[in-house]
Amino acid sequence: IVQVYEVAGPGVVNITTRSYAYDFFFQPIPQEGTGSGFVYDQQGHIVTNYHVVEGAEELVVTLPNKRNLEAKVVGVDPSNDLAVIQVDASPEELHPLELGTSSNLRVGQFVVAIGNPFGLERTLTVGVISALGRVIQSPDERFIGEIIQTDAAINPGNSGGPLLDLQGRVIGVNTAITSPSRASAGIGFAVPVDTVRRVVPELIAHGRYPHPWLGVYLLDITPERAQLLREAGVEMPVDQGLLVLEVVRGGPAARAGVRGGNRTLRMGNILLPVGGDVIVKVDGQEIPDNRALNIYLETRKRVGDVATLTIVRDGREMDLSVTLGERPAL
Repeated sequence: IVQVYEVAGPGVVNITTRSYAYDFFFQPIPQEGTGSGFVYDQQGHIVTNYHVVEGAEELVVTLPNKRNLEAKVVGVDPSNDLAVIQVDASPEELHPLELGTSSNLRVGQFVVAIGNPFGLERTLTVGVISALGRVIQSPDERFIGEIIQTDAAINPGNSGGPLLDLQGRVIGVNTAITSPSRASAGIGFAVPVDTVRRVVPELIAHGRYPHPWLGVYLLDITPERAQLLREAGVEMPVDQGLLVLEVVRGGPAARAGVRGGNRTLRMGNILLPVGGDVIVKVDGQEIPDNRALNIYLETRKRVGDVATLTIVRDGREMDLSVTLGERPAL
């Protein structure tokens, strides 16, 4: 573990953010925040969390040699809570960290977190991977899948710092803690490095990440909802799946022939489009709900990829191939 710190510590930076609120007399009141990040390349790109830099008007990066540098935001992806910022530093000052892989991680393996909890620079904590495949909510209220859960102490200020394996390779970006006091309670989360590999090059090249999109509005079908719909006279041949309420005109699903509701059913105070297709599988994999669909598309697909939807229409299963588009901005 000493070697991990010696290898990776020089690549971890402290990030100070400053934004301004205004009092009754319009006098600026500076508000500071702190976070962590790690050096991605020799061009001065630094990976951190989106929520660390969100709303910041000024960014200052403190390098391990104590030099403070102004940073600019290069790109952000709120849906994966990732951001790339950049500093103008000499190559000798920059120590990019090696990226590992998160596809072969195992529960119980030792991990190391390095960050700046409470502003204490390059603090190392040790723990194990407590669970894999967790789901957390992103800053834009979507879901991030394949999350790593660890008991390595992660406190305010650790966000954006690397989670490392015992070879000093980045396996995740520490992103959140679950504790009412916001202090470490043995449950920390990290965005997996395979997501970093996918997202960060797009942020550097284009400033944003294109998210795959079907172009449908869906309702989760549970056994209880299926029974309610049947009692209301709606044909519902399955107990679990995704009912297509509406198809975005001209969108990917519409071009593939997916059908939305063809009549409206009143259920209490809600008008529900019914009679549309029911999605039961994507690429042969059962998809129980909207969250699972979004995570599958986000982690397994890119814009332009083809997804095979298995749908139920008029009581019969059929496959439709959808070429995924790019999700429109909110």
